[in-house]
Amino acid sequence: MKFAKQFEGMKKAGIAATGLAMFALSAMAQAADTIKVGVLHSLSGTMAISETTLKDTVLMMIDEQNKKGGLLGKKLEPVVVDPASNWPLFAEKARELLAKDKVDVVFGCWTSVSRKSVLPVFEELNGLLFYPVQYEGEESSKNVFYTGAAPNQQAIPAVDYLMNEVKVKRWVLAGTDYVYPRTTNKILEAYLKAKGVKSEDIMINYTPFGHSDWQSIVADIKKFGSAGKKTAVVSTINGDANVPFYKELGNQKISAEDIPVVAFSVGEEELAGLDTKPLVGHLAAWNYFMSIDTPENKKEIAAWHKFIKNDKRTFNDPMEATVIGFNLWAKAVEKAKTTDVAKVSDAIIGLKTPNLTGGTAEMLPNHHLTKPVFIGEIRDDGQLDVVWKTKAEVPGDAWSDYLEGSKDIEADWVKLKCGNYNTKTKKCSGQNF
Repeated sequence: MKFAKQFEGMKKAGIAATGLAMFALSAMAQAADTIKVGVLHSLSGTMAISETTLKDTVLMMIDEQNKKGGLLGKKLEPVVVDPASNWPLFAEKARELLAKDKVDVVFGCWTSVSRKSVLPVFEELNGLLFYPVQYEGEESSKNVFYTGAAPNQQAIPAVDYLMNEVKVKRWVLAGTDYVYPRTTNKILEAYLKAKGVKSEDIMINYTPFGHSDWQSIVADIKKFGSAGKKTAVVSTINGDANVPFYKELGNQKISAEDIPVVAFSVGEEELAGLDTKPLVGHLAAWNYFMSIDTPENKKEIAAWHKFIKNDKRTFNDPMEATVIGFNLWAKAVEKAKTTDVAKVSDAIIGLKTPNLTGGTAEMLPNHHLTKPVFIGEIRDDGQLDVVWKTKAEVPGDAWSDYLEGSKDIEADWVKLKCGNYNTKTKKCSGQNF
C-alpha cells in the first residue's frame, strides 16, 4: 500500500515535470514566433526632446503592422532600450539588443556620434540599423540604411536658397560640437568658397550639447551681421540647446528680416516647446513638414493622433523617415521571405514606398533614399509654411562632391559591393572611409 502511494506520487511529479517542460518549450516556440524589433532612442538626457517621439513612432508602426497580421505569419515584438543621450551607452545597448535580445532589426540613433558609436557593433554582429535623421554623409555601411537626408538633400539646397533667393553674402555656421555639425560645416565652407565667398565672410562657432548661455554668442552674430552685407545663420545646433538659442535671438531682437536662421535640426517637435512668436519668419530645411497638404500626410497624422491619443502632438521629418524606413524594411522582409540581414539588405535595394509629401521614396544601392527638399518658414503656431521646394526627389549622395578625398569616392552595395570605392584608384578601402 505504501509502495503504491509512493508510485502514485512519483507519477504525479513526473506529470508535473513533463508539464513544466512542455510549458517551457511552448514559451520558446512562442518567442520564436515573433519578429523582434529593437528601438534604440534616447528617452532621457539632452536628446530626449527629439528622440522620444521616434520611439513612439516605431511603436505605432509595429502596432499597425501587427493589426495587418504581422510579417511572415509572425507578430512583431518591440524591444525598447534607453541609451540616455550617452554615446558609449548607445554601443552597450546596441550590443544588448543584438546579442542578448536577438532582435531582427533596429530603428534608432539621432546624433551622428551615437550612430558612429554603434556602427562597429552592428558590423561585428551583423545587425541591421535604420537611421532616420539628417547627417553629414561621408559614410556608407552595409549594415545601415540611412533614411534621413545626406548633405546634398538638405544643407546644400538650403545654402542655395539663401544665396539665390535671399541674396545672403555673409554666413554664420553655428553648430553643436560633434561630428555632424563639424563635417557638415566643413562641406558648406568648401561649397561657399567654391561659390566665391571669402573667408572673412564666414563665421564658424561650436557649442557643447545642452549649451544654455547664448548671450555673448548671439551678440557676436549680431555684430558680424552689421557689416552692411546680408547675413544668415546656418544652424546645426542640436537638442535642447535650441530652446535658449532661439530665446536669446528674441531677447536681442534679431528678426528673420535682419538675420534669418535656417535650421537643420529644428522641426515641429522642437518648436512645440518654444514661444515661437519671436521666431516667425526664420527657416528650417527638411524633407517633410507637417503642414504639407497631401492625402498621405493627413492619413498618417490622423493615425499618429489616434495612436498617441493626443490631437496636439506634432509630426516631423525624422518621424516620416522612420515611417518610410519601416515600410521599406517590411516590404523587403516579405520579398525575401525571411528576416535574415543579408537577404533583407539585398531585397530592399530598388524598393519604393510613398512618402508623405506626394512623391516616392526609393532605396538606392548606396543605402540612401531619394527625397524631396523643402524650405519652411516658421509660423506663430509652431508649424512651417513651405516657401521653396525641389522640383523632384533628390538622390542621396553618401560622399560629398566638395571635399578633397571624398569627391572621388562612390558607395554601391550592388555592383561594387563597397561603401567607399575610389573611382581613381579603383580600390575599395573597406566599409567606411
